[in-house]
Order: sequence, then C-alpha cells, then structure tokens
Amino acid sequence: MNNATIQLKIKQRLNKLASNDYDNIECWNIVEAFNKGQADWCRRNLHGINLPKEGDEASTSRIDDLQVLITNYTPNLVSGDTYYETATVIPGDYLRYKRISAKVLDKCCPSPRPMVVYLAEQGNIDILLRDVNKKPSFDWAETFATFMDNRMQIYTNGEFTIDSVTFTYYRQPRKIQIAGCVDPYTQVASTIDIECEFKDDLVELLVDEAVKILAGDIESTIQMERASNSVEQNN
Repeated sequence: MNNATIQLKIKQRLNKLASNDYDNIECWNIVEAFNKGQADWCRRNLHGINLPKEGDEASTSRIDDLQVLITNYTPNLVSGDTYYETATVIPGDYLRYKRISAKVLDKCCPSPRPMVVYLAEQGNIDILLRDVNKKPSFDWAETFATFMDNRMQIYTNGEFTIDSVTFTYYRQPRKIQIAGCVDPYTQVASTIDIECEFKDDLVELLVDEAVKILAGDIESTIQMERASNSVEQNN
C-alpha cells in the first residue's frame, strides 16, 4: 500500500478529508503516528498481548505477519576464559530475540560442529557452569548465552572454541517517509517516499493503530474507540 493511500485512509477514519478547522492533520503527524503505531503493534503481538493471546509464532497468522522482520546477523567474536563475546554491540535495529546458532571446534574434531545455544539469565551463570546437565558441553553439543551491555556472551567454559555465530532476531519495522514532508524535530524534508513493508491487510490494521493515536491526541473519543476495537477484533 502506497503512502498516498495510507494518508487518505487515516484522514477518512478521522473524518478530516474536508476539514478546515484547527484539527487539520499534517503529513508529519501521520508519519509519526503510523511509525509509532507499527512499533506498538509489533511489540504487542510478539509478546502476545492481543485478543487471541497469540505471541511470537504462536499461530500461522503471527508467522505470516511478522516473518518479514526476521533477520540474521553474523557478529565478530572476542574470546575470553569462559565465554566468547561479540566485538560490537547488538545492531541498532534490534527489536526482539529469536535464536542463536553456533558452530564450534575441538581438538579431536577439527570440522565445525553445530551447537544448540540456549538463552540464559545473567543471575544464573555460576549455577549453570557448575551444573553437570546444563554447563557447556562439546559432547552434547549444547551451551548457553546471555546478554549484557548490548553485547552477547556465548559460554564455552574453556572446553571448545567457537568458529562462527549467527544471531537471528526480529528487527524494528521500517519507518515510512513521505516525500516533501518536513520533520518538525529535525526541520529536514524527506526527499523520497519510503513505503510500509508489511502486506496490505496488515497495513489496514496499522492505519487503525495510527488513527487510534491521532484520535487520542485531538480528543476524538468516538474515532479512537472505533479504531481501537477494529485493530484488535481483526488482528
């Protein structure tokens, strides 16, 4: 769905197509509300805070809607005594964790071996390293990873070396831009159109998300309630 259609639909839902009063909606209002709306929608549905209580990959609908945001990142690693840490911080577009895949090496096994990597809590590191059933093991091809200071640590306990890591995560949705629209925060006009990357049926819900935000801003209660009900009932 192109940006002109999105603007038209939002103004229509707000009943502002022919309004000349002080409640006119500027293009930057629409851009800001739509981008906030899609970010809110993604966080809510990844977590499962919706009417059907469906979170990340809990149904084919969630998979269909959110798969466009899944991306891979291959970080450089710095070795330590008990773990390897990513040399750079987590990508700036990071939204939600998905999984970590690693290939490891051992003296008796020079070919990279796939390793199952579980996400663990920082507070349980000492316990996990001592637990014979949960500590890093080359024989069982299992280990755990943690996050701290926007970096990822994959634990080896000195038993093996890590050859490569692939970090799979949900990135933030691409923000739309409307050509010629001046951002009031930066005073810079957009030179190009950047359209929403989601499929059209989901964009319809995101339009309602934006309408809900804008209607609340201008204290238009009826439009806000209609949009809020619509976005959840059709989710």
